[in-house]
Amino acid sequence: MEQLDVKTAFLHGNLEEEIYIQQPEGFVVPGKENHVYRLKKSLYGLKQSPRQWYKRFDSFMVGSRSSYDNCVYFQKTSDGSFIYLLLYVDDMLIAARDKSLVNKLKTQLSSEFDMKDLGPAKIILGIEINKVEICGL
Repeated sequence: MEQLDVKTAFLHGNLEEEIYIQQPEGFVVPGKENHVYRLKKSLYGLKQSPRQWYKRFDSFMVGSRSSYDNCVYFQKTSDGSFIYLLLYVDDMLIAARDKSLVNKLKTQLSSEFDMKDLGPAKIILGIEINKVEICGL
């Protein structure tokens, strides 16, 4: 089980409506002080940002979302085992029996999003994860 974090997740979301903001302090264009900026991407602090990030991520993971929980993604592999991805805002857990499948998915995600690889999962959302070996599995 591996853990990942998406850097600046909300900035990956695309806006579906026109949103304008005042020029931020330090970025005011001389002679155009009364002008505004039109946002092209979602920003932290916008109420739309979490939803737009989720829609962007979900479109990347097309066809693998669980019908029981919208933040669980899975895929059955050729050998009949599964690989799972659990998403909580910008935190992810990836679990599979085959480490090469985990690494392949991590590479795919990193090619699309700016990711921080946190390695083997130890703690997520305040929950400590302990690895237990089970004989015969």
